[in-house]
Order: sequence, then structure tokens, then C-alpha cells
Amino acid sequence: MNPFDFPPVAAILAASADALAALGSLVTPVGAIVLVTLAVRALLVPVGVSVAKGAQGRRRIAPRLAELQKRYKNNPEKLQKATLELYAAEKVSPLAGCLPMLAQAPVISLVYALFASATIAGEPNGLLDASLLGAGLGRHLVDLGSGFQPSDLVFVALLLVIAVTAWANRRMALRDASAVPASGAPGAALLDPRGPLSWAPFLTLVAAAFVPLAATLYLAVSGAWSHLERRILRRIYA
Repeated sequence: MNPFDFPPVAAILAASADALAALGSLVTPVGAIVLVTLAVRALLVPVGVSVAKGAQGRRRIAPRLAELQKRYKNNPEKLQKATLELYAAEKVSPLAGCLPMLAQAPVISLVYALFASATIAGEPNGLLDASLLGAGLGRHLVDLGSGFQPSDLVFVALLLVIAVTAWANRRMALRDASAVPASGAPGAALLDPRGPLSWAPFLTLVAAAFVPLAATLYLAVSGAWSHLERRILRRIYA
């Protein structure tokens, strides 16, 4: 059974499709997606502020982290416990940087569903008639294997935007993390912004390979907003 045909899901998709089509009639379908992206990002500005404050907090407690590591360098268990207690006491989260993408997950999933379904609530999906510079908004990157078209260059442009912003965000995160000493506690490497977690921004690039062009557009606009927002907030909470 197609999960999009489940009555509650179908109702949400139908209402969302009607709303997006109505907005698209005022601008364009592409413009509607951009406006929705900007609206979502504007609503998430408080989350971005929380992330910036979290980075500031990690820099603030860096000397105390270094002191803990020196005190418990031969006792990893106590170091881990003391580190977690310090983060909790200072209300600083090592995972705050993941919040914006997690908060957008429902919207990205909705955009994906709207442009991945041939029918919505039993009716033909009119949103699939829209295009960006000749490339259908329902087209997937994997569709390029069946034949590349000149209009598919729009995929290349959007993926380039996503890759550049992911690289810039990772570089900024590493720069902020350099002020915080790495914890020697067991399992801490997984949460260290300089470790595997530093590659999290590139998960967006991976996701873009499996979603319709409309969702890729959303990810590109959101990524550009994210980088600009982080640069501004980084200056404010330097």
C-alpha cells in the first residue's frame, strides 16, 4: 500500500498541494517553494540563535573542560561523568548544531511527498507540471541515468550551492570547535564537532540525490540561508 494513500496522510497532502498551488498562482510554483523555504527558515531563527548561544557556551566553558581533562586524565569514566555534568549545569548542548535540520525534517518530507506522488487524494498531481528552467520539479537526480538533458544542469547548480554551503558551514563549525578541548571520555569522539559529526552538513548533499528537484531547491535555499544566518549570529555571539 502506498503510504501517501493513507487517509490522514492523503488529507494533509491534498491540503498542502492546494495551498502550494494557490501560492504558486500568485507567483510561480518555483517562487512558492522559495517563499515556503524562507518562511520556515524565518520561523526557525530562534533555533539558530540557540545554536549560536550553544557555540558561545562551549567556548565559555572550554577552560573548565581543559581543567577536567587534566584532573581526570587517568580516569575516563569520571571524566565522562564530570563533562556531562558541566554541560548540564551550564545548559550547553554538544548537539545543538543538529537542531535546524531536525526541525525542518517534517517540511522536507512534505515537499518530497508532494512532488513524488503521481496522484494526490485520487486526483492527478498538477504540481508535477511545474518546472525550473525546463527541468520538472518532480524529476530526480537518479533520473539522469536514463538520459541527460540540458535543463538538468539546474541539478548541477543546486548541488553546487548545497556542497559549497555545507563546506562553509563545516569550516565554520571546526573553527568554533578549535577553541574547545577534545574530551578524552569514552564515546566522546562521536559527539566531537571535529570528528564524524563535523561531516553532518554534507548529509544534505546526500539527501539531495534521492529527492525530487523541488526538495533539492528547498535544501539549496535553506542551506544558503543557514550559512548567512550562522555568519551573522556568529558575529553577534562572538
